[in-house]
Amino acid sequence: MLALDPDRCRELSQPNLFDFSVSVFIVVGILVSYLPQHYKIISRRSSRGLSPMFVLLGTVSGTASIANMLTLPESTQDMGCCKEISRFACASALLGIAQIGVQWTCFFFIMMLFLIFFPRNLPEEEAEANMPTWKEAIIVLAASLAFFIFAFLGSIIFVYAASSHLRGWANFLGVLGTLLAGVQYIPQILMTWELQAVRSLSVPMMCIQTPGSFVFAASLAVRLGPGGWSAWGLFIFTGCLQGCLLVMSLCFLWRDWKAKKAGPGPGNGEAHGNGVLLYEGESEETPLLGNDRVSGRP
Repeated sequence: MLALDPDRCRELSQPNLFDFSVSVFIVVGILVSYLPQHYKIISRRSSRGLSPMFVLLGTVSGTASIANMLTLPESTQDMGCCKEISRFACASALLGIAQIGVQWTCFFFIMMLFLIFFPRNLPEEEAEANMPTWKEAIIVLAASLAFFIFAFLGSIIFVYAASSHLRGWANFLGVLGTLLAGVQYIPQILMTWELQAVRSLSVPMMCIQTPGSFVFAASLAVRLGPGGWSAWGLFIFTGCLQGCLLVMSLCFLWRDWKAKKAGPGPGNGEAHGNGVLLYEGESEETPLLGNDRVSGRP
């Protein structure tokens, strides 16, 4: 373990109340921003419209990000100083870690909802359109857990047995998280474009998170400084990509709203939220919390 820096501990012992309030606000904001996505999947009882690769890469990227924060020398110094400073000062010092921890937890929950509400038996028309399969959903879970174990064990080794290489490991995790976060949005953008609909993807979540990513990045940059670029750079990059997905989704919602206002189209179909066209007798049912049978046309 790294030796404590007395100057750093002295600095942390006198937390700025304004900075503390902003950091708490960001933690709460992150939690609130994910709730619309959780609610939408649960209320629709379907994760249809979410790309398996989007979910997988987002979960792995979040795991790499929280492991990066926990192993950065700046973060380990702050955690070590908690032995020397008050509880309030310690809580203030660790809010940056809490922010990423809450984000990782929320996205991990999305991954679990994706699996629980994944529709297994789709109509033949959608099965032929290369829609995600139940096997792919299981792979998402297995790969997410495998990377979590890898990052957890690797971090323990570098923290306790190879501390001289700790920054290199932390930067590796940060760069990996940034790259995966960038790739993460490509499958979702492609799937949303192919479906020409939003479906289970939450637009309110993206409306909150797109500007929030830049605020979050600024908060981490102030806390960690230039040495923590691998942590806060991730959120600048993902904010730009999420903004692209948001603009696309808003365009589809606007198109669907105009179509609904004009009246139902041929075949007596009825627009039903975010561009999903449902017919009489059709439902989106799930393998774990409902009947597997799906009827009607897609």
